[in-house]
Amino acid sequence: MSANRISQRIAAIAESATLKVDAKAKALKAEGKDVISFAAGEPDFATPAHIVEAAVKAVMDPKNHRYTPAAGLPELKEAIAEKTLRDSGTKVSASQVIVTNGGKQAVYQAFAVILDPQDEVLVPTPYWTTYPEVIKLAGGKQVDVFAGSDQDYKVTVEQLEAHYTPKTKALLMCSPSNPTGSVYTREEVLAIGEWVASKPNLWVVSDEIYQNLTYDGLYAHSITELVPELADRTIMVNGVAKTYAMTGWRLGWMIAPADAAKAASNLQSHLSSNVSNISQRAGLAALTGDQQPVAEMLAAFDRRRKLAVAEMNKVPSVITPTPKGAFYIYSDVSGLLGKTWGGKEINSSLELCDYALDAAEVAMVPGEAFGPSGYVRLSYALGDDQLVAGIRRLQTLFS
Repeated sequence: MSANRISQRIAAIAESATLKVDAKAKALKAEGKDVISFAAGEPDFATPAHIVEAAVKAVMDPKNHRYTPAAGLPELKEAIAEKTLRDSGTKVSASQVIVTNGGKQAVYQAFAVILDPQDEVLVPTPYWTTYPEVIKLAGGKQVDVFAGSDQDYKVTVEQLEAHYTPKTKALLMCSPSNPTGSVYTREEVLAIGEWVASKPNLWVVSDEIYQNLTYDGLYAHSITELVPELADRTIMVNGVAKTYAMTGWRLGWMIAPADAAKAASNLQSHLSSNVSNISQRAGLAALTGDQQPVAEMLAAFDRRRKLAVAEMNKVPSVITPTPKGAFYIYSDVSGLLGKTWGGKEINSSLELCDYALDAAEVAMVPGEAFGPSGYVRLSYALGDDQLVAGIRRLQTLFS
């Protein structure tokens, strides 16, 4: 039997680290273990009732039982264009919108349509665990641009310039960030946008999935809002999963210049065709309906954010900056490494997370999933009681 049964390209893909940790935590729970998991980036709230009701109504309508346009329902695309103007400060046409099976497909297609082999992508680090895999699948090369806790995990123009080469094809932007929760300020986005504008052939892939989850009166600025001339070389990625507690509905989208949108539409026509019409109808209700449930969820996240930071900063030698968006804290645990815990010297955040799961039944995602070792990501999108109980286990474990 051939040793190369699986293509090298696909065999090189790593399993999603966040889903892997979450699956392990759920398996331990199934065995009766009292595991508290901070792994999954998933709101614990039910999808708002009016969205579910729209889906139920859609199920009963035979027109939703058939194929629809691969790029999305026209009325949903119009609603997405309106949301983009409202929340991203950028006017786009519905023809530029491609509705996808979740944000992941949108990210995959964004890189697939702009990258050729060996094209380089500047990726601010820490980064979401899926970015490296989709960049590799598209034939590109990821170039990490690292910013630590001392920079609030945000890269500078000077860092980007230092990593720029003639092979650089795209810059990835994610603000608010997964995994760090950091939000670039208006001035920071403007400076990066002006730098991109000085590089005539440089694309931007702007992941805006968390744009409606910001705190302390902060607004997540889009690069095309502040530097409009970048609209013809920016692909925006978004979706309903995080804002509306709709992770399981698998509804995202990408917005691209006409040529890239056409290319993505052609790709999707062969890859998946249309997204489930039921999810699309639910998404339409989410974007055009009552937004009060979103405000209520955001208020709960804000409360948990403050609680998580305050409690995590009580763990000796751990530094946890206060995130301004999303629903994660990203703790610098380098002060815990190189020490003996549980009778064993621990030298990486991967080993630290394994130890915490075994010794305290607390699941976290190690920094290796998002870039360098020495960090852990905790999602605070879980109940308040579990949040406090889990972190207090860590306080006891590392005291």
